[in-house]
Amino acid sequence: MPGKSGIEKLRNTQYFRKVDYYLIVPVFLITVIGLYVLNQVLKDGFEAYPNNFYRQVGAAIVGMAITAFLCIMDTQILRAFGWVIYGASLFLLILVPIDGYDLTWKWGADSWLNLPVIGNFQPSELMKIGLAMAAADIFERIHSKQVTMLKGLGLLALTYGPPMLLILSQPDFGTAMVIVASFVCIVFVWGLKYRYFLLAASGVIVIGIPFVWNFYLKDYQKKRILSLVFEGTDPEAEWNLVQSKAAIASGGLSGNHTGILVKVPVKESDFIFSATSEHLGFIGTTALILLAFFFLCRCLFVAARASRPAYSYMIVGLVASFAFHYIENMGMAVGLLPITGIPLPFVSYGGTAMLVNYISFGIILNISMELKSQ
Repeated sequence: MPGKSGIEKLRNTQYFRKVDYYLIVPVFLITVIGLYVLNQVLKDGFEAYPNNFYRQVGAAIVGMAITAFLCIMDTQILRAFGWVIYGASLFLLILVPIDGYDLTWKWGADSWLNLPVIGNFQPSELMKIGLAMAAADIFERIHSKQVTMLKGLGLLALTYGPPMLLILSQPDFGTAMVIVASFVCIVFVWGLKYRYFLLAASGVIVIGIPFVWNFYLKDYQKKRILSLVFEGTDPEAEWNLVQSKAAIASGGLSGNHTGILVKVPVKESDFIFSATSEHLGFIGTTALILLAFFFLCRCLFVAARASRPAYSYMIVGLVASFAFHYIENMGMAVGLLPITGIPLPFVSYGGTAMLVNYISFGIILNISMELKSQ
């Protein structure tokens, strides 16, 4: 039966054997944990339940389908694909302030578009991928001497300048920080000398922080930072954090089984880590942390063995974004970092974030599959 043997050969040697299950398994388990916790949160007082939960499940399924599609894409066209994402994201960012759809009253920033079929969409989330891939392309051109250092720096400034200005004008300081962290990690892997990092860090401390504090941060953002440094000085500003800690503590070893849950603002998104502890306890949060850590480490393993510098830079930029989200979201929930609107990848409520996370994952998985085919 030649037809059957051909199918078996395709299944055994061309696709499934290339798939990096060390990447797929942790992401799938994190998604399952997120959907379970989110279901518990949404059914407790959300009028749109269960439709909002079904939308999240749908976003996860669509995201997995996008990942599968990206896996069959030829790795060689990732460079062009990155610039397509960048261009589309920039166009959507330009539309944000002029489309007439404004959620500033609810979230404190005008960062969303209301798109047909899709609904609310945050272009800055997609721009994080576009910038990481575009920067990887430019840095590889500099590395291979296709462009001079001066021209490369100019291209980077032209690439990062417009989207950063648009994002900061929304204002969305959290996403801007993610993009900066991603860029810094790419530069570090590219090979910038340590002394330049120290000089840049000194400049940020001496010039950047005072400028941002005095001219950019709003009063409520300043209060969040001050309440973190001087705990107990502003009970109103610290209320979210106090409730988050109470929810985490109530989870105990395996979750809160009393039926009396702690009220935490934005528990379905920004403070989803507190909900994870509340419903799954120490065991659940430890599992989530270990899965996230293993996923990030595996991504860096793939980056270290990529066939081209651009692929390494891409993965590092995307992983830096993931890592920033995990560290900031978990850190703010326990009072170690300032409170920002940073979701937990594959866990927090939000279709845009879920889709973007799976696009990033699909790109990383595509490169890892190329390694196995060599």
